[in-house]
Amino acid sequence: MSDHFFGFRKAFDHPVTIGIAVTVAALLAATPVILAILGAGGRLDAKHRDELWKRYFSWLVLVPAMLGPVLLGAAWTIAGVAVLSLACYREYARATGLFRERSISVVVVLGTLVVAFASADHWYELFLAMFPITVACIAITGIFPDRPQGYIQRVALGVLGFALFGAALGHLGYFANDRNYRPILLTLIVLVELNDIFAYIAGRLFGKRKLAPNTSPGKAVAGCLGALVATTALTVLLAHLTFAGTPLDAPLPLLVLGVMISVVGQFGDLVLSSIKRDLGIKDMGAVIPGHGGLLDRFDSLLLVAPAVFHYLAYFVGVGAGQPHRIFSGG
Repeated sequence: MSDHFFGFRKAFDHPVTIGIAVTVAALLAATPVILAILGAGGRLDAKHRDELWKRYFSWLVLVPAMLGPVLLGAAWTIAGVAVLSLACYREYARATGLFRERSISVVVVLGTLVVAFASADHWYELFLAMFPITVACIAITGIFPDRPQGYIQRVALGVLGFALFGAALGHLGYFANDRNYRPILLTLIVLVELNDIFAYIAGRLFGKRKLAPNTSPGKAVAGCLGALVATTALTVLLAHLTFAGTPLDAPLPLLVLGVMISVVGQFGDLVLSSIKRDLGIKDMGAVIPGHGGLLDRFDSLLLVAPAVFHYLAYFVGVGAGQPHRIFSGG
């Protein structure tokens, strides 16, 4: 059990994990060469060249930060997801002004930490119960200031914050209870990030008609369709290798999984875009040069994580055969 939680000796036991790690490392190594060739050939102006280099250096930090905890062990994965959840909530609370409602923010933070504990404990009942419990606590806590004016707004903002960053994103951490959590999580992260890239490339090449110009001016219908096709095809390949010999390893379930990741991921991006447009801001933060805030980079995962979690649970289970109630005893 200690190897599962803290050990990294089995990090590369699965061929999908090896393939993803090698491919990502190769892309990071090749990118400077590609940028240099494009720059020397005059295909990039100074502005775009500087922007691409800025994004590249950010990826040099993001890739180890995302892949490192997954490779190190389940405990590091769950802790990493908890830190990401709290950091995303901080950006959201500051952008919306919810940080002024300290009591509600305390409830959201505590709820997120209990979700992380439930994940580490493999206590699925507590994991599921934390959403209604935390929502109820937020609604109750909103009464304490004795300010009826604005009650609905502050409670609704708190509930939305916990729903997105505590409950939904928390599903990433619960994946760590599965024996094959490394290839599952790495595949999910890579697919979600590539889905954004596919949408951007297809939109730039073929996009004329905008999907939702008032919500996300840069998102084109062609980009969404291009991402749908490319992401679904790649999902079928990677999921086939990851879930070989299971009920999920059949054409229709694999296709549905690919469509789900692409479509739900794009809706996650649109949800955050809607929040930003409502607030009148471009980015949720500036912690990642060239990308904005953490939420600007990980918005697609917010909805994909719970959708894929429950889809996989239906076909193959998540954490099946692993010890339950590890710390609490049950």
